[in-house]
Amino acid sequence: MVDVVKADGRREPFVREKVTVSALKSGAPPEEARAIGEAVERIAYDGMPSGEIRRRVLEQLHDRNPEWEENWLMYDRAVKKRGVAAVGQPAR
Repeated sequence: MVDVVKADGRREPFVREKVTVSALKSGAPPEEARAIGEAVERIAYDGMPSGEIRRRVLEQLHDRNPEWEENWLMYDRAVKKRGVAAVGQPAR
């Protein structure tokens, strides 16, 4: 089992479906969203920081369709009130 380490230090199991659903909400069609979930699951390791998972998901979205990546970032800023600086990436 692979655990993810959240920003506050809590550990929780990696759940591929969370990645898949996030990709769907970003505009990826189901087949692409599943492929993104599988790709991130393949590189996940025990103790992986949630911020690294987020970065890997954003890379996958960008590589497939940069608009999906921007949709994810807009959602984070608008709904989750999460700034880009929180993950150490420059604003796009």
